[in-house]
Amino acid sequence: MSSLFASTQTRRDPLDILASVFGHQRFRGQQEVVVRHVTGGGDAVVLFPTGAGKSLCYQIPALCRPGVGVVISPLIALMRDQVEALKQAGVNAGTLNSSMSGADQRAVRDRLFAGELDLLYVAPERFSAPGFHDLLSRVDIALFAIDEAHCVSQWGHDFRPEYRELVQLKELYPHIPRVALTATADPTTRADIIERLGLEQAAVFTASFDRPNIAYTIVERANARKQLLAFLAPHKGNSGIVYCLSRAKVEDTAEWLTGQGIPALPYHAGLDGAVRERNQDAFLREDGVCLVATVAFGMGIDKPDVRYVAHLDLPASIEAYYQETGRAGRDGLPADAWMSYGMADVAQRRRMISEGNAPEAVKRVENAKLNALLGVCQTASCRRQAILTHFGENHPGNCGNCDTCLNPVETWEGTEEAIKALAAIYRTGQRFGAAHIIDVLVGRVTDKVTRFGHDSQPVFGAGRELDAKIWQSVLRQLTAMGLLHVDHDSHGALKLDEGARAVFKKDRRIMFRRDPVRKSADVRRALSATADLDPQARGVFEALRETRAKLAKAQGVPPYVVFHDSTLKAMAMARPATLEAMGTLPGVGAAKLERFGRAFLTAIAGV
Repeated sequence: MSSLFASTQTRRDPLDILASVFGHQRFRGQQEVVVRHVTGGGDAVVLFPTGAGKSLCYQIPALCRPGVGVVISPLIALMRDQVEALKQAGVNAGTLNSSMSGADQRAVRDRLFAGELDLLYVAPERFSAPGFHDLLSRVDIALFAIDEAHCVSQWGHDFRPEYRELVQLKELYPHIPRVALTATADPTTRADIIERLGLEQAAVFTASFDRPNIAYTIVERANARKQLLAFLAPHKGNSGIVYCLSRAKVEDTAEWLTGQGIPALPYHAGLDGAVRERNQDAFLREDGVCLVATVAFGMGIDKPDVRYVAHLDLPASIEAYYQETGRAGRDGLPADAWMSYGMADVAQRRRMISEGNAPEAVKRVENAKLNALLGVCQTASCRRQAILTHFGENHPGNCGNCDTCLNPVETWEGTEEAIKALAAIYRTGQRFGAAHIIDVLVGRVTDKVTRFGHDSQPVFGAGRELDAKIWQSVLRQLTAMGLLHVDHDSHGALKLDEGARAVFKKDRRIMFRRDPVRKSADVRRALSATADLDPQARGVFEALRETRAKLAKAQGVPPYVVFHDSTLKAMAMARPATLEAMGTLPGVGAAKLERFGRAFLTAIAGV
């Protein structure tokens, strides 16, 4: 295909190119001002959210300026997709990457030397490869574009050391405009990008990071698989992504979802390359595929009709969460972002940070970023407001498209309780973990409490009005608020942060999210628990209890070991007719379903 823009011809106005090549009659947002700035030879840092059209901010200037636009991109798959899209638009684009044969690479170089390429995509590793700068010295260069620029920052969630070499562009090509682009960067990462790439004199263009078409929902994990099924139920036939932390969990979840009738494929770095590519292609090209993946998947994926993104594990940071959820709804149509989390996730993330090889300064920032994400999880206010605040953007809240706005959570005024908790940490020397602090607050006499003399402290027993579980929630939320932190170097000791001072002075009012109270099933509650059931459902419930009793007796175990009353109630209300339907109910795990399912189906059918 011949190029519409040979490098020797007179270049047209960006608006002409926008219309004739890309089929749009007008620019969106700040696109035009960025395009004209870079076309005029200016450096730029572009911070636009996913779906805001960042690519045009360097593609159109590359077509307007003499020479070839060199694009540094971190992923071969991303390069391939963008090059193909450009070719379809009539633009001569090519890529040089390690997956290409020698003959194919020679063909691209020949076209480059002949002035037949408008855009050349390369990986950051190529930039530092021997001979690459000699190659560039033989051609006219229109601009350098550094895509996914957050990869240059040690604070970024996709840090790539090879990106650090790109600072040389400033010295090697001082008169060639450079544009760095990313869809996710908090103020710390933004500053790092500018410094690491030597873009201190560049114009910075920032659009709102709000993605109003995405509905955010975050739930505390109870039964993650059943919660996930409930989330996926309205998305039958839609394409989506489910993120898991480990490769093993990716494969287990994909297999389980397939068994539930949801077409699911795994994706992680440990899979055979051909399998990984095949699964990615199926996701990109077929409708209704659920891709279960680690974070190895997704950066730069341009699929516009991803209708949902789910997280079964806590991401590493708000930036990671924002980038991953941002893969939904790129077309601007409604999309869902859902996450389940538990405090075990937090402990695992803390351990990963602690055991990593990063410098201590980096670990401190990673812990702070994790705290910020936990704050989003545990906020009682608008999720969108909490996310955008992290990116330095003001949002009034009440977005109407997140779970806390649509179904406001119950809160309670807890300034006095916050003071008691913070005082207990301070009075005991900021040397102890949450369990000991709670013992002190509720007045529990333990060997450790008496050994350190904490039973004589004024704070001992000061929190008897709340039970230990509520104090656990209080400490967790105070941590999320940034009022205290866990010092892993001191064996998990809780320590006060600067913000605690305002609480002590009562200059800051504390509102806590009220955790749901989980009541254990017991026989005395069994009958009252069925008060809201209709007569037939009550009959089913009693039949299920009889079946449970027989099974429990035969195995010599208490009845609740088979199923709790709450599960029997759910069965009585739903009256499943198949094992598949029963498997979606709370308390019905795979092993119990296999072992007891048919007996309970028989009991239900017999009423």
